[in-house]
Formats: sequence, structure tokens, C-alpha cells
Amino acid sequence: MPSKYVDTAAIIQVIGSVYKNTSLLDSTEKYFFSEEDFPDKFHKIIFGSIYKIHELGAQKVTIENITDYLSSRPKLKAIYDSHDGNEFLQQVTEAAQPLSFDYYYNRLKKMTLLRAYDSIGLNVSKYYDPDNIFEPDKKQKQEEWLDNTPLEKIAESIENDIEQIKLKYAYDSDEEALQAGKGIQELIESLKQTPEIGIPMYGPLINTVTRGARLKKFYLRSGYTGGGKSRMMVADACYFGCDEIYDSAKGKWIKDGSYQPTLYITTEQELSEIQTMMLAFLADVPEDHILDGQYLGDEEARINYAAEVLKRSKIYVEELPDFSLQDVENTIKKNIREHNVLYICHDYVHTSIKILEEISQRSGGIKLREDNVLFMLSTKLKDICNKEGIFLISATQLNGTYQDAKTPDQNLLRGAKAIAD
Repeated sequence: MPSKYVDTAAIIQVIGSVYKNTSLLDSTEKYFFSEEDFPDKFHKIIFGSIYKIHELGAQKVTIENITDYLSSRPKLKAIYDSHDGNEFLQQVTEAAQPLSFDYYYNRLKKMTLLRAYDSIGLNVSKYYDPDNIFEPDKKQKQEEWLDNTPLEKIAESIENDIEQIKLKYAYDSDEEALQAGKGIQELIESLKQTPEIGIPMYGPLINTVTRGARLKKFYLRSGYTGGGKSRMMVADACYFGCDEIYDSAKGKWIKDGSYQPTLYITTEQELSEIQTMMLAFLADVPEDHILDGQYLGDEEARINYAAEVLKRSKIYVEELPDFSLQDVENTIKKNIREHNVLYICHDYVHTSIKILEEISQRSGGIKLREDNVLFMLSTKLKDICNKEGIFLISATQLNGTYQDAKTPDQNLLRGAKAIAD
């Protein structure tokens, strides 16, 4: 059954504007498209053809380009012809209003979002009901709300309703204060049977200090710029997610590591940079040998074996160069859902343009100091640990006073000493 959440006018405007100006497809940070944006097969074929032809290098797309492209795809060409595709393109070209593209693009994406919720049986008519013809005032308010509310806020409103239902019916929210000694003897006995110890982290002393990587815990490692924070984080990720590591002292590969689903979130480095660090750690080979492609002795064989260890590992890498608080939470939840991740290495705590914009919107335009923003990010990471039952480790930079400090403490953290709270 077709969804009622389709704005044909928005679809026509988007197709027409992109057909006239394919450079809109290059603005990937501002506009992103998917097949789900076009529920009608014909519209999907038209837009998909424009997208693919531009992707293949065409600076301008013509009707002739599209018919040539579809000529080798007879099934799609038949649908295109049966809907008078050439005439349709001429009509949308004339109807397109490039100056209003952002408005129609946002309508398109909002309908895609509402259809997605509608497709899983979620009733979102309280937010927008295009079939409502008996309550004009309500219909007008919904239209204004839809037009004036950012896509992220619409999703957040719907998710908040779902969260309220979950809290009401899936959890006992009427809990009373508990007497401090309740279940204390059982706790003592359970710790005798199962001590509070997490899986091992990499290093000879770190497990003595931290008792390992314990679930529902958030660890923070601090160091100066270039002091090896990312490399230590990579070592932890490999130790969590791999099953073998090369021991130079013994001259052989040993069964080590915990082989647990692990997520590495990188905020500044690309996947290839993380991969070479992982290979260097696993094979105990200097990274510059890998980058130069010049190996000594059996180093190349060890690197190739390390690649196999990495291929079968349970490590997943997410790149978040410009992130918001919501992006971090969504990324973690997605990997918990898709990969059963329990151990997470978040490159390091710092601000970004997107997180500053997000918090500015949440605070009604009030600009917060960097220390407040970093504190909020750290708090969010800790809350995720408790809520999802995971282990998370991140890092912070030290400020310039660390070299002269006699007593290292939270005052050395760059940006916000409140992170340590």
C-alpha cells in the first residue's frame, strides 16, 4: 500500500532543479540523496539516471544522455517511455524554481523520514497528517510545524515519544529508595564468585590501575600533542578485538587479546591511517617501514599475517570528522545493534563545528564556552556507558603547563578541567 507521506511537488522541484544544475549533487555536505527519497519507480529511474550520469563525469545532463544511459537497461527504459520521460523532463525543467530548492529539498527529506517511520507501523499523524481534511486549523499548524522544524528535530520529537513509551511500559519507573544494606550479603558472595574485573587492556601496568576494561565504565587517557594517545588507543582496540599478536621476545605469534566486538571512532584520521597503526602494533613492525613499503627480515611476512588477523578481527571503524553529540550516540547505538559492540575506543574529546552548532541550537542561540561544551560531551559519553552497558575509553589533550607541573591533576587538561569530573 502506497504511503500517504509523499510530496509530489517537492519531488518534481528537486528533480527539475538537479537536472538543470547537476552541481547540486556535488554539495554532499549540504545535500544527500537516497533511493528512499523517491517512492515512485518512475521518479527513482529519472533521478537515478541523472545521478549516475553526473557521477560518471558529465557536467551537464541532457535528455539524450538519459535515453542513451537507459538504452542498455531495457526494463528501466520501458518504464521511462511508458511515462513519457522526455516530456516529463521538459515539464519539470520549466517548473523548477532553483531559488526555492532548499525548501523543496527539506520537504523531500522530511517525507522520507515520515515514510520510514510509517513503514514500520508507527503512527506519526500527530505530527503530520496529509489526509486530514476536516480540521483545517490543525492541518495548517501541522504544515507550519513541518516547514519550520529541522529534520533532526522532527526525528528527535518522534524518538522522544518512543522513549517515553519505553520508559513507561518496559521499565519500572515507580522505584522507591532502597535501604543501604539490601542484598549486601549476596553482593559480597557474587564478587567472590565473579570479581569486578574487565577484560585486559594493553600494557604491563594499566590493568593494575584500572582493573581492566570494565563494562559501564568510561576511562579517559590524557597526553600532550603527539604523545601517542591515538597509538595507545589503537593498541587497546586491537587487544580487545583481535585474537593474536606478535611477541618479539618469543619470536612468534601468540594467542592474545580478548576477541570481543570493538568499535574504534576516529575523529581526525582516515581508515588507512588507523589500519597502518593497527598492522604496526599487531606485527610489532615500525610503522614507517609499512608506509615506505620497505621491510627488514621477516617483517613483510608478519605484516601479511597481521592483515589476516585484522580481517578476521571483531574491530569496526567509524570516521566522524565533524560530529555532534547526537552523531556520537547514534554511531555507538548503531554498532551495538549491528555488531553487538561492547568495547569502544573514541579517539579523543574535542569540539567540532557541528557540535558547537548543535549546542547553540539547544541553548536557544546562547554561546557556551569551550569548557562547557567539552564537559557536556564527556557527560554524554559517560551516560551512554551506563545506559548501554558498554566500556568506553577516550582521550584528552594536555595544555601547555604540563611540562612545569609538579603535581599532575585535572588542571592540566586542555579546554576544560571539568572533563575529569
